[in-house]
Amino acid sequence: MMSRPMLLVFLLLILIITSQFEWREQGKSDIELNTNVSQKQLRISKREEAVKEKIILSQEKNIQKLNELVRSLREQLRQCMSTTETTNGSLSSFSENVIEFDRHPILED
Repeated sequence: MMSRPMLLVFLLLILIITSQFEWREQGKSDIELNTNVSQKQLRISKREEAVKEKIILSQEKNIQKLNELVRSLREQLRQCMSTTETTNGSLSSFSENVIEFDRHPILED
């Protein structure tokens, strides 16, 4: 049989060795947890960027549609002006306002 002090030293060594393994495993799990959190944040930021890009593309399409509508309305206004001019034979103040409006450029993308 072992003497009492030897048994205590042996148990103390076993305790120290097992605690070292637990500390290492705890450290590894903390590192894994941190990497998982950072990966989730990265995925979230990528999703946010994709949503922002879709919003921007949608707004650009809407701007293009509005520009086309403005062009169409200007063309209709010119046609109305030409029929009004031929009917009246002179430029009215309405026509002068249209000409002034025509000088303003359409906003492009």
